[in-house]
Amino acid sequence: MKYLMLVCLDRPTDTGDNGHPVGAAPAEMAVEKWVDEMDGRGVRLIGNRIRPDSDSTTVRVRGDEVLLTDGPYAETKDLIAGFDVIECANLDEAIEVAAKHPMARDGVLELRPFWEE
Repeated sequence: MKYLMLVCLDRPTDTGDNGHPVGAAPAEMAVEKWVDEMDGRGVRLIGNRIRPDSDSTTVRVRGDEVLLTDGPYAETKDLIAGFDVIECANLDEAIEVAAKHPMARDGVLELRPFWEE
């Protein structure tokens, strides 16, 4: 079964010039080890960091009008920092994979199953 794993972090209070939380380098190195392990197991299909929510654009269509908003749609305490698509035998394996992700200790990992075709 395929799962979308959203990597969510508390909103950073102090960011560097690149928009990443100050002091994030050790966590990023730990994530690289997790990526190598999960790629080696064949459970991680794709993944990447995403740019900060301040770079997002929200798209809505109301009637025939396309409405665009800069920034995120909803106010939330957490922000989505990245994603992975994983393929696991079941939810138990997906939880085990997510629990090994270094950001599970500092943030939240949300698992969403894909609709089965």
